[in-house]
Formats: sequence, structure tokens, C-alpha cells
Amino acid sequence: MASPGSGFWSFGSEDGSGDPENPGTARAWCQVAQKFTGGIGNKLCALLYGDSEKPAESGGSVVPRAATRKVACTCDQKPCSCPKADVNYAFLHATDLLPACNGERPTLAFLQDVMNILLQYVVKSFDRSTKVIDFHYPNELLQEYNWELADQPQNLEEILTHCQTTLKYAIKTGHPRYFNQLSTGLDMVGLAADWLTSTANTNMFTYEIAPVFVLLEYVTLKKMREIIGWPGGSGDGIFSPGGAISNMYAMLIARYKMFPEVKEKGMAAVPRLIAFTSEHSHFSLKKGAAALGIGTDSVILIKCDERGKMIPSDLERRILEVKQKGFVPFLVSATAGTTVYGAFDPLLAVADICKKYKIWMHVDAAWGGGLLMSRKHKWKLSGVERANSVTWNPHKMMGVPLQCSALLVREEGLMQSCNQMHASYLFQQDKHYDLSYDTGDKALQCGRHVDVFKLWLMWRAKGTTGFEAHIDKCLELAEYLYNIIKNREGYEMVFDGKPQHTNVCFWYVPPSLRVLEDNEERMSRLSKVAPVIKARMMEFGTTMVSYQPLGDKVNFFRMVISNPAATHQDIDFLIEEIERLGQDL
Repeated sequence: MASPGSGFWSFGSEDGSGDPENPGTARAWCQVAQKFTGGIGNKLCALLYGDSEKPAESGGSVVPRAATRKVACTCDQKPCSCPKADVNYAFLHATDLLPACNGERPTLAFLQDVMNILLQYVVKSFDRSTKVIDFHYPNELLQEYNWELADQPQNLEEILTHCQTTLKYAIKTGHPRYFNQLSTGLDMVGLAADWLTSTANTNMFTYEIAPVFVLLEYVTLKKMREIIGWPGGSGDGIFSPGGAISNMYAMLIARYKMFPEVKEKGMAAVPRLIAFTSEHSHFSLKKGAAALGIGTDSVILIKCDERGKMIPSDLERRILEVKQKGFVPFLVSATAGTTVYGAFDPLLAVADICKKYKIWMHVDAAWGGGLLMSRKHKWKLSGVERANSVTWNPHKMMGVPLQCSALLVREEGLMQSCNQMHASYLFQQDKHYDLSYDTGDKALQCGRHVDVFKLWLMWRAKGTTGFEAHIDKCLELAEYLYNIIKNREGYEMVFDGKPQHTNVCFWYVPPSLRVLEDNEERMSRLSKVAPVIKARMMEFGTTMVSYQPLGDKVNFFRMVISNPAATHQDIDFLIEEIERLGQDL
């Protein structure tokens, strides 16, 4: 495996970057392949180019349409007199690739061309002169291309074209000017790890079929629990398909902890259960309550202050109200980094209340958990160590490729007893190794994707200090944006004061609205500004930033920064672009 910082991707050249058909880069391709894949790399280069011939000049297109590629043999005789096989994608189909007999040569050629498409897309993702999005309306894309599935197979030339077309209209989430979601950026080591796990194509439920990946999940979850503050990293955890599922796991385990009989007998065997979370919390708490049969009406929303933080006194008041009605409070979900405001609930105060009334404390740190990696900002999660469970999404603030979400549980063994079903055909008890490494029976899923390797490999490449530098930079950029617009003409902040996270919430007020009184008419017109500017952003393809209403506040921009490629110049560009696109409104 390549060591961090060893120049894995530095093989392009200015005269045909990333194009193995170009002689300026073909040898660099081979050098990289040989360095990092050993014999496979040697074999690939021999098959595609041979030792005695250079690849022919081409026009630099991503994939030669209906082109013929000369492929060398793999015999040991040099010079070789074997006839060279022609690879013409127009006459090849998926059935000609491995495991087809003699499918090795077309397979390697095909996969290299796919890789070429991917690498050129990666390079374009970081090019500020390219569009963030080539936007087309749904009906336009449906009419322009035939997306329907057919009975008869298409040839590999058409398959490569589909790959190009799909990426042509994909959103460049790694683009330095893409700010639309909490998860942005494109990390090269994480990307390499994702390619590796897809190639390995295994499942996380037993050690016997995913030995290294299972061990890496064990090591990584333990490290995350140490960072949370649980002694020695004790406890349990699992990587799940996303923060919503991690939060649902927490509700499931909290319910089981209080009423273990619910596992066999269902909700009819337990009293009315009530969960509490802030009115600014993620919708997944209600979704989880619906899925688990608790019901959305059983999720009580606690009032927040003007900064979006849960008010502890209102939490305690609502707990007492519920208990007086004979209902049973079973979970409080505090949020560390709310989706819109980026607010951090007062975890120490919430922990005191949960301890007082013997209620499971969950912390949804899907967005804010990454700040635990920063010595400068981790104080915002003070009290998280007192939680019974924590959701933490490295695919958000830490920039790990989607998906990568962890649910950490303080009590070891609880997740296993809550979820295990003792499937004897998978979790045999007479295996020859330590059965504690068969982790599948503590998951709701059976099939489970390898999500840990991206995080583990990035952590090895960056170190904790690398994640810290990334997070500190993003927080600094958010403060930079806030300082520019807080007193700038045409901007109004949604709430007063410097944001705690990278969320910067503001209205852009066009010149035509600046002279109006602050009344219902002005609010009505202001609510239409952000949607129009966002639509223009997408149609021009220059940048993307999210907007939404919240409570009694009409549509405002919610700027979030998690992309390590973003710079001060990109923040300046965003401000100028908003003004350019909104001046006439």
C-alpha cells in the first residue's frame, strides 16, 4: 500500500493531463501503476502499450469512440512475435470481459478507459473555470437521452459513453464553489479507498469474509470513542448507512435498555414512550419514531433560544408534564451542530437532566462531531462524554466520501443483545476464531457496506492533526464570511453574533427592497429572493448554496463550509455572485 504523501496522483502533465492515450502521460501512468500495483501494473502497461512501442498519438479525447486499441501479449519472450489483438469497443460487450475466456486484455483496456474518464472528472472538479453544474430540467434530460432499459445488450463503446454522459450532468460536489450540502469536497485518499472497497466487494457481517475491514472498524470505532471521552475507548458502535439510521439505532437501543421485552412482544407490551429533541433538530428523530412504532406524536420538540440551542428549563418542564400524564420519557436527543443554524445544545445541562430523571441521553453530532478533532473548537461539545450514545458522520465535516456515519454506544454489549437474531447459517458458534469479531448480528442490516476503510485510510494519511487543520480552516472561512457581510449593505443576518459552526445564515436584500418598511409585504417579497438567486446560480453553473425558511423566518441563505478546497477568494466570489444575480430583483 502506498504511504501517505507519496505522490499517488501526481502523474499528469500539462500537455494531456490524465490521458493515457497521450504520449506525454502514458509513461507516467505506467510508472504509477508499477509503483503502487507491482506486477499488476507491469502487466497492465505491457498489455496496453507493450515494452517496445509507445501509445499512438490521439486527439486527447477521453474515450476513443469506435477506436481500435493495440494490446500486447503477456509472454516472456522479448522481442515478441505474437500477434497483437485489436480491442474495438464497438464490437465488444460485457460478456467479452472477465470472467470470459481470454477476457483479460479487453477487461484491462476497458477499465483503464473508465479510469481515464474518472480521473479527468476529478481534475475538472477542482478547476474553478468549470461549472459546478451543467443544469438541465428533468424533462430536457429525459428527452435528450434514452435512459430506458432494454432486453438486448449494448456494446462497450456505448457503455463508456453512458459513463461520460452521467458525469457530464453530475454535480461537482468537490468543486471549491459548491456549498450546497453539509458534505462537500473530494478527498483523493478517500476516493482511492472507495475504489478499493468496491473492488474487494465484500460484506461487513463476519470476520471470515472481511477480516481486515472488520479489524479496521474495531480500531476506528474505539478511537472515536476515546475522542468522545469514554475511558479507554470502551463501549460499542457500528457504521450505518447515514445519520438518520444512526439516530434510529439510538432510539432502538434506548427503548430496549428500558424495556427489553419489547424485542419479542412489541410496542403493545410497553407503556406510551416519549422522546424529546429540540425544535431545530434533524427530522430523522420523528422518522425513527414512526419506523419503530413509537409514533411521531411521541416526539416532543423543545424550545430553542434565538441562536437555535435547546432551552434546558423547557426540557425539564416538558419531561414533568409527560410524567404527570403517566407516559414514560425514554430518550433525549441533544444536537451538536444543528442542520440550519449550526447550533450546539448545552450538553452538560441536558446531561444533568437526563441523569436526574434516568433518561437515555443521545447526542446527534452528525454535523458537529468533527469538531472533536480540533483542540480549538472541541469545547463546543463539552458534556458529550456523558451521553449514552452519539451519532457522528465523518462524511460531513471531516470530508470522508459518502457514506460514512458512526453510531457510538457507551455500554458494551447492549447493541448486540438488542439486535441479535442468532442466524445459525451465518453466525455459527463453532468457528475457529474469536466470534466477537462477527459484528453483523448487532446490526439491523444483514448486508452492510464497507464504510470504515475510507475514514481509516484518510486518518492514516492525514493524522488527527490533518483533520484538525481542515476543520479549523473551514471554521475560519465561515468567520471570514460572517465578518464581511454582517455590516455590508444589502445583507441581514438571521441571528446575531458569530456562528458556532460553519453555518452562516443571512438574507440578501436587493436594492428594490431596501427602502421598504419591515412589514408583511417586504417579507413576502424577500421570501422569493433566495429561490430566484439559487435558480440562477444553477442555470449559470457558477456556484451552489442552500436556502430555506425556518419557523417564522422567510427563505434565507444557509452557507455551510466543509470543503477543504475552498479559499477566501471563493467566499469573495460567492458574495459577488449573489449580488450580480440578485441586483435586479
